[in-house]
Amino acid sequence: MPLATTRRAGLVDQVIDQMRGAIAGGEWPVGRRIPPEPELVNALGVGRNTVREAVRALSHAGLLEVRQGDGTFVRATSELSGAVRRLCGSELREVLQVRRTLEVEGARLAATERTDEELTRLTALLAERDAALAAKDWDRLVERDAAFHLLLVQSSHNNLLFQLYQGLTEAVRASITATVETDHEDDHVSHTGLLDAIRDRDPARAAAEAGGFLEELLERHKD
Repeated sequence: MPLATTRRAGLVDQVIDQMRGAIAGGEWPVGRRIPPEPELVNALGVGRNTVREAVRALSHAGLLEVRQGDGTFVRATSELSGAVRRLCGSELREVLQVRRTLEVEGARLAATERTDEELTRLTALLAERDAALAAKDWDRLVERDAAFHLLLVQSSHNNLLFQLYQGLTEAVRASITATVETDHEDDHVSHTGLLDAIRDRDPARAAAEAGGFLEELLERHKD
């Protein structure tokens, strides 16, 4: 990474903070195995028991998943996201329903609260998303689509709404991946109308567009 050597006091808490930082900062991506215990012991300058307690705490919080015989893997980027994943599991419809609740209000607020800079970034992300779709670059499509929706909610300038949505990061990405894998190329929903409503500062149309495409996804995946 490398991790900084810890001080003597509060070793477990310090190790937890550093490991949480490595996860939140993307040094340890979701789905990847973290360094093995001996490597963490050497990097942190602490004993095995300290590392094990930290891993146990982060596993209990939902950030890590210990797979016997295979190692420890990153499961989520935050405690909230880990809790959401435990609640939603792999139920696509549940995730889409929660996304609809948050994204409709996010779009409504973003239409009036967004800045010109945010609009420029949203436009660029949507162009990159559509280019990935045309190129059938599904991994890039998922990444850009998720980034577009995250920035859209952030543009609402409602910090609590954004934090709640940010906690859904892995679940949102999983729902996008699931729809990308099952929908035909010509059936992918367009976000052009949503972006136009945000550009025109039309909150009612923005909310309708956000709710509309999620309703469409729910209809397609109702079974």
